[in-house]
Amino acid sequence: MIDLNTYISSTSGKAFAVLGLGRSGLTAACALVRSGAKVWAWDDNPAGREKAEKAGLELIDLNSCDWDAVQTLVMSPGIPLTHPAPHPVAAAAKNNDVEIICEVELLYRAASEPTFIGITGTNGKSTTTSLIAHILTSAGRKVAVGGNLGTPALELPPLDTTGIYVLEMSSYQLDLLSQLTFDVALFMNISPDHLDRHGDINGYIKAKKHIFERQTKNDTAIIGMDDNYTRAVFDSINQMGTVKAVPISGSTRLAEGVFVAEGQLIDDAFSDEKSITDLSSIERLPGNHNYQNAAAAFAACRSVGLTDSEISTGMKSFPGLAHRQELVTTKGGIRYINDSKATNADAAARALGSYDNIYWIAGGRAKEGGIESLSSYFPRIRKAYLVGESANIFANQIGNSLAYEVCGTLDVAVKKAANDAAQSTEKDPVVLLSPACASWDQYRSFELRGDHFKECVSELKYQPVKEIAS
Repeated sequence: MIDLNTYISSTSGKAFAVLGLGRSGLTAACALVRSGAKVWAWDDNPAGREKAEKAGLELIDLNSCDWDAVQTLVMSPGIPLTHPAPHPVAAAAKNNDVEIICEVELLYRAASEPTFIGITGTNGKSTTTSLIAHILTSAGRKVAVGGNLGTPALELPPLDTTGIYVLEMSSYQLDLLSQLTFDVALFMNISPDHLDRHGDINGYIKAKKHIFERQTKNDTAIIGMDDNYTRAVFDSINQMGTVKAVPISGSTRLAEGVFVAEGQLIDDAFSDEKSITDLSSIERLPGNHNYQNAAAAFAACRSVGLTDSEISTGMKSFPGLAHRQELVTTKGGIRYINDSKATNADAAARALGSYDNIYWIAGGRAKEGGIESLSSYFPRIRKAYLVGESANIFANQIGNSLAYEVCGTLDVAVKKAANDAAQSTEKDPVVLLSPACASWDQYRSFELRGDHFKECVSELKYQPVKEIAS
């Protein structure tokens, strides 16, 4: 775990206030205490306070504390900083000129010598983060991966100057940085999300752009070009000329960029234009969105000194990421894909665009707009199996444009989809869980929903697919 002693010895001796005692907040509070800091811990949730007491932390109600005695507020990124309204503790800290940071900032202050790679975007950042870490590890680099993905920053191992931290960064975390400078910063894409926390799309983009702050010409900014929002971000960063800007795309040829054309990963940024690898042959990276992820990973890994061959080899051995177009199994000629992480229509579109002859399982707690934006993908879908509280809403949105069945629960949907796919006379049928919904109506998390899908698949009695007529 990260040692904060050197950083703490340079501080004023005032208290570190820690607001929000989930896993990352509790980790930060305990790390600060171990390093000799005075810590005032608080969580509005009694369960969080109980965990803190068991960990031996001092509980101080930050809603009524003496801010003159506080040096820094370490705040959970899940707590509102600005919108829809700042948390009262955040507002009080600001009014008293107390800095507000997150635990990722503490990691940097304790260990700024390693290389820092940061990845953000609305979709694809977890896959890209994992892919970069896998490629680097395969090439023999010392790597620690975490942040918004999995391991809290202060639970990561300490690295020396040869090590690389690969950190997925949410917009909430990026709002809470003040010194951290990413040697390589990736901004993948933007679609409207979390607007309640940022006011509007411009506020959301502004938060994401924090990933480039403090970068210099020695650093690299890698920016997606597959949506209008990020194209505008690239133009603004490139015109500033203060950092090396590398455009990437999963579907469009780019001058002096990294892109994918006809399934081939092409590098025209780090060398004269040349083909690096055939992505269409890598089963764990299907579809244009994963092509963008691969282009971004290539640019990041080349930026820290890997060779084309090392990167290509790492991509080919990438096992994929759970719940993100995860290939569960292929039985009886049917592929079963777990894309439970697709909690909105934009994410589901990425999966629907990656396959043909789809038997689609969708539904849950719907987000604004439902699946109306997915109608262009309906020709790829043989039948939809609707679950959860959105089932009837989705049925109305589908209308007569697609065969569907209201199944209610996932186990029923899997059995019906598998049976129908087994009777298919078309090539390569796919049973796809890509819900386009949050899971909270029936599951505590998308991970539990995806795990249940895999359990249902494992319990199926497979039938052979009928021979396709020649």
